Amino acid sequence: MEEQQTQYLFGIHPVTEAVKAGKKFDKVLLKQGLEGVQFRELMELLKQNGIPFQFVPAERLNKAVRGAHQGVVAYISRIDYVPYEELIDTALATSGNPMIVILDGVSDVRNLGAIARTLECAGGSGIIVPAKGGAAINADAIKASAGALMRLSVAKVPNLKLAAYYLKQSGFKLIAVSEKASGLIYDTDMTGPCAFIMGSEGKGISQGMLDLSDEKAAIPMAGGIASLNVSVATSVVLYEAVRQRTR
Repeated sequence: MEEQQTQYLFGIHPVTEAVKAGKKFDKVLLKQGLEGVQFRELMELLKQNGIPFQFVPAERLNKAVRGAHQGVVAYISRIDYVPYEELIDTALATSGNPMIVILDGVSDVRNLGAIARTLECAGGSGIIVPAKGGAAINADAIKASAGALMRLSVAKVPNLKLAAYYLKQSGFKLIAVSEKASGLIYDTDMTGPCAFIMGSEGKGISQGMLDLSDEKAAIPMAGGIASLNVSVATSVVLYEAVRQRTR
């Protein structure tokens, strides 16, 4: 279980104080039916700080931790997330033509880790993930990344469109990598600042993010398999960008 591999904090007062102190959390589990003044204070803090939360049966909390959890269990982030504006601004300041990866619905932690590893090797600047619905950055993800997730900048946003708008305003080209695109990655100019949007293998890139993209590009496929694993597809795209920038 993911929870067993992640550091956690439990109890309504300790979690409330940790949020007030600026501690970063991947998510907070709350017992269904929880009420009271302290609970309402915690809920307000979670919303203000954009911390994902989920209501679950008491049995799940009892299974997750041993102790008086009081209906609250919070999973501590293993990395320090940065605001997406800071990630983007820093990338532009430190690299003439930065590369950023946006993961839209990628939920497998090993894929996330493999993507981070390739991005670091390709000289990329960071990863933008959704606050809800994306892969957790846990021990498995960090291991699969060979530690790259501890070195790359990672931004977690409540809505990927916010980051997409800021990227476009900052001069990035948004490239949606989709097997449904009519053009190929080899015909797409990747020599300037680029943000590559990668979707889940099941659902692909959401329509909202496709609409915001500047270009849509496909990886040519032969044979009977319709698509590559998302981490492999990301590797292909990133190194096409590297090829274009070094020729």
